[in-house]
Amino acid sequence: MKHGDFTALAEKYASYRPGYAPLIAEVFVRLSGQAQPRCVDAGAGTGIWSRQLAAAGARVDAVEPNDAMREAGQQQNGPWAIRWHAGSAEASGLEDGVFDLACMASSFHWPDFDAAVREFHRLLKPGGYFMALWNTRYYESNPLLVEIEAHLHELAPDMQRVSSGRSAFCNQLTERLSACREFDEVIYLEGRHIEHQSPQRYLGLWESVNDVRVQLGEERFAAFLDYIREKTAAVHDIEAEYLTRAWIARRAK
Repeated sequence: MKHGDFTALAEKYASYRPGYAPLIAEVFVRLSGQAQPRCVDAGAGTGIWSRQLAAAGARVDAVEPNDAMREAGQQQNGPWAIRWHAGSAEASGLEDGVFDLACMASSFHWPDFDAAVREFHRLLKPGGYFMALWNTRYYESNPLLVEIEAHLHELAPDMQRVSSGRSAFCNQLTERLSACREFDEVIYLEGRHIEHQSPQRYLGLWESVNDVRVQLGEERFAAFLDYIREKTAAVHDIEAEYLTRAWIARRAK
């Protein structure tokens, strides 16, 4: 498996990944000033964030390059009229300047940064807003999860998280977005929420993670999953806290 290739993980991603802090979606949609803003969600994966945007009132075009992830998303549209497209953050194939909002959820670290910024500038109306966000596990609030995280560090002391809101990419994002001529203002938001998860759900979340699996390798990753099974065998409910980290940039006119 390669970094960023979620083909084999689409089913687990769709089944186990948690949603984002609900208020972040509401704030983003209301920021447009429109009753039903048009929003492009690039790198939409299985549509977790797309569905939250639709529930908050946006008309969503979901763009996803991976066929398996996109098909899983289409199957979970539910009551929402989300329009799905094969495309990427660098080349969405959508119309110029018709979107009030554009975003990437847990995926802005994958595309070419400059090409993606140019594409979002092209898609957005003057004064429209772009948001990049990640749903980060705030494991520090639960001693069991702290212990599991410590064991992961023992297995891979040099682990570099790629797909996490704790990554070096996120730590530099305010400065990088502020330096783009395509944007004229950048703000940062955080929102926390708690999910109660069964041990099966918690294990499934780890099974859907790409960067940890790639860096550990299949043998060590399997051993890590066995460790999780052992630590959670007698647990009925895992209280997992999440920190949604969001960067919002306004399109320059």
